[in-house]
Amino acid sequence: MTGTLVITGVNGFVGTHLAALARTAGHRVIGIGRESEPSSELAANLDHYLAADLYATWPVTEPVDAIVHLAGLAAVGPSFREPQRYIEVNSGIMTRMCETLLAQHQSPRIVVVSSGAVYAPPTGATPVTEDSPLSYTSPYAVAKILVENQARYYATRGLDTIIARPFNHIGPGQGAGFLIPDLIAAIKALPENDSITVGNLDTARDYTDVRDVARAYLTLAFATAHQHDIYNVATGTAHTGREVLTTIAEALGRPVPATTVDPARLRPNDPPFIVGDATRLRDEYDWEPAVAWTQSIEERIAQAR
Repeated sequence: MTGTLVITGVNGFVGTHLAALARTAGHRVIGIGRESEPSSELAANLDHYLAADLYATWPVTEPVDAIVHLAGLAAVGPSFREPQRYIEVNSGIMTRMCETLLAQHQSPRIVVVSSGAVYAPPTGATPVTEDSPLSYTSPYAVAKILVENQARYYATRGLDTIIARPFNHIGPGQGAGFLIPDLIAAIKALPENDSITVGNLDTARDYTDVRDVARAYLTLAFATAHQHDIYNVATGTAHTGREVLTTIAEALGRPVPATTVDPARLRPNDPPFIVGDATRLRDEYDWEPAVAWTQSIEERIAQAR
């Protein structure tokens, strides 16, 4: 099945990959972003681009088949500095989009992108399922859970909403402010025999390549039906920050550097271990991660070169 797909937050890391994947699959793609225009790379995969502040307006007036809602304030760390802004902006965008769709008498499939960060820390190495308890460990998680609840509310109003909970995603195109791009930049700039400043590298996370994540969203957007309203997007395997550091150093042909912990980079209530269980996505749609996490890192390094 092909149709018209709207991607909010299209200029971001995931949006760029999703647009390319959707175009390859034969969909008509409408992108929405805050920027005045898309990059040339992104524009090649869009049929139409709309520059808009989604907190203030929903700019799409034509009927569409599906929406992948990526727009909003992202990243856990900065949310501690601006907690109320994260809550207001992310929930406000959701309200504006859904109320406008109701007023237009439209009901496209809406894939609401949440996060694996909403889960409570598991006991031991137990994978997190969609039924696992939630936890409010950051303003970012609070905002995501609020948007999920809005998705459920609008489902009772007749909108076709699905919640996707991706765990950490990585790969080419990921910008500064995330673990892998920041470690790559730090090691490349490191003087010989010096140390790099880091946060907590002992926590373990489930890393999925961005292209596998985009494929999961596209699958959910155009599936003829869905048995559940929440789907994890994860590999089922976790790696510590120190494993990531070692992999990056080896790929760069550099020795693994010494590290110095900056207390300012430590996050309150940071869970030591999180790994996701994507059994629902696998069983219902035959989705499987196809790109190894080491390949994701190597391709991000190649891009940095």
